[in-house]
Amino acid sequence: MLTPSRHTKSAMKHPNSVLNIHGLTKHYGGVRALTDAVFTLQNGEHAAIVGDNGAGKSTFVRLITGVEQPSAGDIQLNGQTVSFSSPLNAREQGIETVYQTLALAEDLDVPANIFLGREITRFNLGPLSFLNHKAMRDQSIDMLATTGVRIQDMSESLRGMSGGQRQCVAIARAAGFAKKLIILDEPTAALGVQETAKVEEIIKGLKQRGVPLIIISHNLRQVFDLVDRIWVFRQGRIICSRRTVDTNPQEIVGLITGAIDPATLALEVAEAC
Repeated sequence: MLTPSRHTKSAMKHPNSVLNIHGLTKHYGGVRALTDAVFTLQNGEHAAIVGDNGAGKSTFVRLITGVEQPSAGDIQLNGQTVSFSSPLNAREQGIETVYQTLALAEDLDVPANIFLGREITRFNLGPLSFLNHKAMRDQSIDMLATTGVRIQDMSESLRGMSGGQRQCVAIARAAGFAKKLIILDEPTAALGVQETAKVEEIIKGLKQRGVPLIIISHNLRQVFDLVDRIWVFRQGRIICSRRTVDTNPQEIVGLITGAIDPATLALEVAEAC
């Protein structure tokens, strides 16, 4: 179980949120990788996590997806306090994550990759179980169609596909199985211009469908095009969040680098109100 945080009562302020994080903390011995993180994601909202390398972004994602266990704090999913013992446990509770490595099997075809670890069987006889290839193929086609992904040959192994096609398959898999939340870790970092545009089109489609999403990205142009709110990490803390319509790339860069003091920014916003 996670250690209860003093921020727990603040969840009542966000009755429409899918994800509430309160006081999330991770220490590795004397190293404080993440301290007292407070984060909220509303239903249907798309949010970005930004910050320099070492700011705590990856630690935050590992904690909310069960890769690692927090030192303190709590996680609430749809108003219920949860703890994830593993990434599989987080997935079972409705959180799908697409990492930079994609976690795809290059020598398998599209349906086999989409149902990797979730295979549909005709007869479940342990090691002698028979896969229902037709059901997996039909459902894969539906998942790809829902996200607008087009794969001409479903029987082709992923080894022969472009990086953009692989990324689209991974996102379609996440979108197809996500019950509550999708997390994308640098989804276009290794892609060309056209492939990036396709992935961004899929993300916009998820927004239209009301699927909550968190994206970790260094691409501020992409962030401002795709999300509703930006959460800024610095030196192991979440220092502020800004609605995309209320900020600009220069301000976000200043917050990331420390050139802008978030306390001063909050004062300016308060005075404007």
